[in-house]
This record gives sequence, structure tokens and C-alpha cells, in this order.
Amino acid sequence: MDDIVLPPKLLKRLSSAAEAVRRHGHVHIFSHYDADGISAAGILAKTLLRTGKEFEVTLLTTLDDPAMDRIRECGSKCLILSDLGASYIPELESLGKDVVVLDHHVPSADSDSVFYANPHLVGIDGMTGACGATMSFLFSLQMDNKNWDLVQIAFAGITGDRQHINGVSDLNELILEGAVKRGLIRTSSGSLIPPGPLSRSLYLSTDPYIRGVSGDTEGSQRMLADAGVPNDASSSDLSAEAGRKLSSLIAVRLAMQGVGVQTMQEISRTRYHLTGWNMDAETMADLFNACGRLGMGGISVGMCLGSEDCLQKAVSANDDYKKKIVFAVTSLDSRGLIQRENIQYFSSTESGFTGIICGAAMQFIGDPGKPTVGINCSEEVAKASARGMWAQLDRGVDLSVAMRGAAESVGGNGGGHRIASGASFRSEKKDLFLDSLDQIIGDQVRTAT
Repeated sequence: MDDIVLPPKLLKRLSSAAEAVRRHGHVHIFSHYDADGISAAGILAKTLLRTGKEFEVTLLTTLDDPAMDRIRECGSKCLILSDLGASYIPELESLGKDVVVLDHHVPSADSDSVFYANPHLVGIDGMTGACGATMSFLFSLQMDNKNWDLVQIAFAGITGDRQHINGVSDLNELILEGAVKRGLIRTSSGSLIPPGPLSRSLYLSTDPYIRGVSGDTEGSQRMLADAGVPNDASSSDLSAEAGRKLSSLIAVRLAMQGVGVQTMQEISRTRYHLTGWNMDAETMADLFNACGRLGMGGISVGMCLGSEDCLQKAVSANDDYKKKIVFAVTSLDSRGLIQRENIQYFSSTESGFTGIICGAAMQFIGDPGKPTVGINCSEEVAKASARGMWAQLDRGVDLSVAMRGAAESVGGNGGGHRIASGASFRSEKKDLFLDSLDQIIGDQVRTAT
């Protein structure tokens, strides 16, 4: 892998996975439908295309029993699962096929028969140090070290999974160093000011979500006027003085909402510019997220394969998606979160958007001391997403453990990361699930103190 020195155990697993894939002429990729999963799928698809192999890509909203049935029915003798698989290793072992799993979620088991690469298995935190796209990129380098350009797609997954918020680390840091050295990525300081044409970017902004500005045409125009910035200005047009004034106005607004200094520092995070794409990694992640959540994941995979038409369709989809998200967040802000002793929650009917809304609610609307949970009960099986804050983790909160335990208590399943996790269960069990989750979170905090 040229200048990347990996833990020997991980290198061996990736090398074995690459050898297994080389034995097959057709490969079926199964990946998650969020920005990380799509980035991973795009990297894998481009890698296989370059090797001349036939492949299919299927994006899944979750890996559950019905999804496993789809995987069992797959005709390919070689499967790659990216950004999912950690909770279904025994089932994947029973398929009798060459199965590669490139995941970063907390593993339920290891395997001798599945080609399994997961950072947790070599002592690296998969919540911060490597995502599904990271693992897929490292696999791609094992297939051919000439695939370094795909690191740019990997950074869409890294930023989409918010692993860059406090600076990249571990495997992510290793691949960033290689990317910067090759001129594939350049970094710059961030800002509270959302990028792009300002009247529009402020109106559509949910990171940060600015009460009275986001989703409010008059409010966004008024903020620009207060800063002395023309309504048709873009963030790149701002002078240093105008930028400081607008940034200060945003900071005051956020402070009035109760947003803490740490969150504002996170918003002002480092940006990663992809030199071959004329966009930064977070913009690419937005495009992938929009396509995935709107059921257009194939468009974003096509974009990774180099289709200009797919890129333009992704840009259009992202515009529609951001409108839906800002409307959903402002609507939630107006009605508020429902408070329990140890958690806060809201009911969502926005299929595929619950996790995104939950993240914005946790940072910009809710009580920063309690994890936020969004539950979509619009179908027979409910989908729940939970988001926390770093300070909550310091107090003992582990959403991966809590969501799994609460879901299993009502016959469902769940898991993920300490700071962001999901669960599924029968919709009529919603109140019982919330009771259990509230108790588990409370026990975690009490035990830690």
C-alpha cells in the first residue's frame, strides 16, 4: 500500500479479501444507502470496473432479516458488504459463498470464513477512526495501488459519517496524509457561514440550523442586510470584515438558541477540497445523502463511475432534499421535542430523513444534556434513530448499547455507534421501547458517576 502502514492483522484481512474477489468474474455489492454507504459502494464499483469485472450494486436502508433474505437469493458467488454486516456475521458465514465484509460498526462476532475487515477488530474506534468508505478504499488499494484517486470519494463517506468533526484520526488520518501528498485533497479552515450563494445557503441551512433564518426567506435576507452583505453575494465573495460580521451574527443567534461553544467549533471544522471534483467532501456527501434518502442511490453510484449526467441529477436532487429537510426541522422546532427523564424524542413521518432531522434537533433544538431519538412509525416496523453529544458520552452514554438493548427488549434489533445509533421494532411497541431506552440511558449515567 505504498506509504500506508496498516496493522498487520488488518492488512492480512484486506489482502485475503482482494484475493477472494480476484477469483470471481461477477461480484454483487450490498451497501448502506447513506453518504458513507454510497461512498463505499462507489469506490467498490469503480474498482471492479477498472479490473474488468461484472458487478451489481444494491443499496439497503438497513441490514435486517428481510434484507438478509435478499442477500441469500442473490445469484453471485462473491458478495461484498460495505458499511453494514457487523451484526449478521453468523448468517453471512452460512451462505457458502465468498463474502467480504467492510464495515466499521461495533462487531457482534469475528469470523474465520467471512473475509471481514473492521477497525474495531484491530483496536481502532470505528466511530471516529475509520468508516465504511475508509475500509472500502483500503480494500481498493489492495486490489490496485493505482486507485489512490478514489480517496476523494472516501472522504465523502468520512465527512458524511461526521468522523472529521474533531479532526481526522487513525486510518482516516493515514489516508488523508497520502491524499494531500498526492495533491488529491487540500484542506482549509472552516466557518460558521454556510458555503454558496448566501441568501439560499442560509435559507436551506440545517448545519447550523439558525432559528428565524433557516427556512425563513425574510429572516435570511434580514441577516444579510444586518451584516451589510448584498443579497446576491456568495460566501466566496465576502471580504474578511464582512465574513467576520456575518459569522458574529450567526454566533449570536446560535448562542440565543442555547447552542454551546463546542458545537460552534464543530461547525467551523476543517474543510476537505477534492481537487478532481471541483467540490469539497461535505458537498459530495450531501449529494450522496440526497440521492440515497430520495431513493435515487443508483444516480450517486453512477456519479462515482464518472457520469456527468448523474452528477447533474444528483445536484438537482440535493436541492429538493435540502428543502424537505429544512421544512422538517423548522416544523419540529415549532412543536418541540417530547421530554422524558433521560432522553428526548419526536415522532417522524419523514421516511429516510429521521436520522438527519435527529442530528439537527440534537445540536440546535433540544436539551444538550439528553440524547435525542426520532421514531418513524408510519409502517408496521418502526425505524428509530438516536443522536448524542460528546459531553453525553463523557457522562457514560453509549447509544449503540442502549438502542440495541431497548430494541431487543421489544423483539427488535439495533446498534451502531456510541454517539449515533439506530433500531427497528414493531410500531405498536413504541412506548415500551422508549420506556426501556430511557431506563438504560439513566442506568448508564448513574453507573458512570
